Amino acid sequence: MTNINDFRKDPQHTLWEELDGVRAGMLGLVGSGDHMQPMTHFVDRAASKLYFITSDQTDLAKQAGATSTAHYCVASTNQDFYACLSGVLKPITDKAKLDELWSKVVAAWFPDGKEDKHITLLEFSLGEAALWASTGNPLIFGLEIAKANLNKDKTPDVGEHRVVTFAKAA
Repeated sequence: MTNINDFRKDPQHTLWEELDGVRAGMLGLVGSGDHMQPMTHFVDRAASKLYFITSDQTDLAKQAGATSTAHYCVASTNQDFYACLSGVLKPITDKAKLDELWSKVVAAWFPDGKEDKHITLLEFSLGEAALWASTGNPLIFGLEIAKANLNKDKTPDVGEHRVVTFAKAA
């Protein structure tokens, strides 16, 4: 469960913690006209990057290029944290990174293992993230709804919103 006080102090740290606890999100290219698709992410905090392993036969892999802007959206399992990340998504060739990320779960998608000719590693360099966190407390939520219904000039205060900008890699 997201700690709202920790989120207020360091939203970027909260983002990394939440990404570690979420298995997948929805990834899509801006302006592609295609729907976002579920993808499992691999986190590189130090580089402010996410990695995705997919097939070069997917529309996403076919359309991603060196300057493709993408969005990746996630929600925590207890639904008290939401994030929409934006940045550049591009295919890369990095055997060492693929070896680092490889697992039995990934292998299940590729019959020929790491040597499968269709494996594509996508690198998502984060530019910005819009983050939302709530208290996750149903009593506080109920009180805020009641207060807002009693005072029509007030909307419920059930959480926080922050935008994090990531440093550009040199």
